[in-house]
Formats: sequence, C-alpha cells, structure tokens
Amino acid sequence: MEQIQCLHFFVNYHHPRAFLFSQDLFPNLSFTPSVFSSDHRRRYSGFSIDMASSNLPATSESLDLASEAKTRPEAITILYQVLDNPASSSEALRVKEQAITKLSELLREENRGEDLCGLLTTLRPFFSLIPKAKTAKIVRGIIDSVAKIPNSTDLQISLCREMVEWTRSEKRTFLRQRIEARLAALLMDSKEYSEALTLLSGLVKEVRRLDDKLLLVDIDLLESKLHFSLRNLPKAKAALTAARTAANAIYVPPAQQGTIDLQSGILHAEEKDYKTAYSYFFEAFEAFNALDDPRAVYSLKYMLLCKIMVNQADDVAGIISSKALKFLGPELDAMKAVADAYAKRSLKLFETALQDFKAQLDEDPIVHRHLSSLYDTLLEQNLCRLIEPFSRVEIAHIASLIELPVEHVEKKLSQMILDKKFAGTLDQGVGCLIIFEDPKTDAIFPATLETIQNMGKVVDSLFVRSAKIMA
Repeated sequence: MEQIQCLHFFVNYHHPRAFLFSQDLFPNLSFTPSVFSSDHRRRYSGFSIDMASSNLPATSESLDLASEAKTRPEAITILYQVLDNPASSSEALRVKEQAITKLSELLREENRGEDLCGLLTTLRPFFSLIPKAKTAKIVRGIIDSVAKIPNSTDLQISLCREMVEWTRSEKRTFLRQRIEARLAALLMDSKEYSEALTLLSGLVKEVRRLDDKLLLVDIDLLESKLHFSLRNLPKAKAALTAARTAANAIYVPPAQQGTIDLQSGILHAEEKDYKTAYSYFFEAFEAFNALDDPRAVYSLKYMLLCKIMVNQADDVAGIISSKALKFLGPELDAMKAVADAYAKRSLKLFETALQDFKAQLDEDPIVHRHLSSLYDTLLEQNLCRLIEPFSRVEIAHIASLIELPVEHVEKKLSQMILDKKFAGTLDQGVGCLIIFEDPKTDAIFPATLETIQNMGKVVDSLFVRSAKIMA
C-alpha cells in the first residue's frame, strides 16, 4: 500500500484544512495501514476525519506532535492515530499508555463523556497485551475522568455496569470488585438504595473472604453511609465500627482517614452528642485541609453547626476568622447567618437565612435535619417567653408578636401543650390561649407514698419470718 502523504481535516463543509506530514519534516514518521476497516470514519467536535488507511507510529515523536497541536481536537485526533498503530513492542506499549492518559485528559476537558466510554471499549484488545495491574490503573483513571464531567452520573452508572460485565467475563476479580464498589456509590448518590445495598451485601462477603482490608475499609464506609441514608442508625454504626477495625490493621491514606472521621462525626451528631462530633469534624477538617480536599469546607461547616447546637453560637465568628479565611464563601456565610439568628433568638432572621442560603442549608440533608430541630427549639423558647406574662391571650396577638402565620403558631402551641411544655388549653371558638398556673406539688403526697412502701416491706419481712416459724 502506498505511503500516505497527508491527512485531510474537514471543518463543517466549507473550511477545508490540511496538515502535511512530510517525510522531509518528520523523517522518523512512517504511515502503515490502519487496523480499522476501510470504511471506518470517526467524528470529533465538528471534524470529520477519514481514518481509512492512516495511523501514526507509537513513538515519543508522535506524542510531541500531539503536544504541539494548536487545538484540542487536533491533539485528540493524533493520539487516536497513535492508538490505532498495531505495534506491540514494549516501547510502543509504553507510548500508548502515555497516549491514553493524555487522551483521557483532553476528552475530559472537552466534556466528551461518550467518547471516553467508547475509548474503554476500543482499548479492550490493547488490555490483553499489558499486565492486569496496568489495565486496572487505566480503567479506573478513565472512569475518574468521566466522573469529573458535570452531570455525568447516569453515564458513569452505565459505564460501570458495562465494565463489570467485561471484567466478569475476563475473570479480572481485583478490578471488578473496585468497579462494583464505585457502582454502589453512584447508585447511592442516585438514591437507588435497594440496588446499592444488594450489590454491597454480596461484595462485602467476597472481599472479607479475600481479606483485602484496604478495599474492605471503603466498602464498610460506603455501607455505613448507605444505612445512614436509610435512617438505620444501628447498622450505620456497626458498619463504621467494621471500617475502623479494618483500618487499624493497615496503613490508611490521610484522605480515607478523614472520610472515616467525617462519617463518625455525622453519626455522633445524629445521636445529639455534638461535642464528640465536633472533635471528629475537626480531625476530618485537618486531614482534608492538608490535602487541599474540597471536603474540608464541609467539615468546617459541620464544626460550626455543632457549636450552634451546643448553644455556643458566639464562637462561630472566631473559628471562621482563625481557621477559615481561605474557605470564605456561601457555605460559611450560611452558618454565620444561622449563628447570628440563634444568638439574637430571632426566628425572622433564622427564616431569612434559610431562604437566602437554601442551597447550603435546606439542600444539605445533614444540616437540614439539625437545623429543623434547632428551629423547633428556638420557636418553643420564643413562644414560652411571649406567653409568660399572660393567663389568657389571643393566638393572633402571639402570631403578630412572633411574626409567623396564625395557623403555624396555633399548631405549635397545641403540640407544646400535648408535650407538657406548659399547662394550658386552646379555645379555638374565640381563638384564645388559656394558660394555667403550674400546680404546686404538696410534699405530703411523696412522703405518704414512701411511708406506704416502707410498711409494705415490713409486712413482707414479717410474713417470711412467720413462714419459717410455722415450718
């Protein structure tokens, strides 16, 4: 077959652009027949590239050529041509591995998730030529690249399912287990909890049998998060304990240790143990901050939440000024607004903060759960303070003082009466709240009950003695 002297790039239909790869300019480049069929054609971002009979040699010169390309589509095209080369020498395989890495980065920058998925399918024959460990590294790297593309969760799930089937058919157990763990995490993020739990249940048994502790830590931690999402706190704590046990037997990377501490803080906060939760969130923040991990700001956010929940809202400003200058943004502004509202015992400021920072407060399930409890506590305190001077007061008047709807105030007052927060009744006919005085407990009643209990003990003792005498 004749050597190819040039490659034609067609942009749309009216702007032909040609790149001449002359052997005078590139004496080391030779063009051999492609491994693809004669009618094979690929399209990239407006470029239609005829790949009928052209590829580039798998050499460092080809990689330099891709690096010097003026646009990303041109570089992507060159790298694809390097991968098309059928050479399988050790040097060619090494160059192709570098080409795959660069190609993945370029496709990610172009947000071309479908092309990344197609790349994994195209590379399957290549995977049979390299060690399994390198295959696992390349596959996980490409999946990570897809994950960095915005709004690609569904694409990641379909890609992971496809790769699980391939790894199962190729009997690549090590890689399959890690992709299945990744798939379970994606299913949990998509709120497909039952499928994720079923997948994890089988996976955790298999990994425990193989005693792969590093993967076991990841799976147990993921299982803890899954049970927490399902509001099953005992199982979430059990899974976290299993993750800590496995982590104590091996070296755990700082990022993973920070994740364990973050989950521990979340579970302790759920049990209202905010002081212990604060210490775990602090450890997680230190780990993530050292790694410049974006989760550091969330750890700091939960630290501030714990301070507010233990009635130390005044400390929030000090923590932000001492530790969080580089994390200033809407997340911390939201917690600062909540702290100011709580310090001033102002429900109006509290609701304003919830409206202004809805994405940071209401859409964060952990913060939302605790702030709902905090809002109820703050509302009860304000209502008790307002009704204290009255023995009979209109509900509408209380609602105007607290600046909340009458229906909302009436519902909360009835709940507080049922919970015995104060003694009173609602007269809905006239729309009034009637407050009773707290009945004073007469000291004679407890003393009488205690005397009767002591008499009962004496009678029982005499009965036992008489039974012994009669015997």
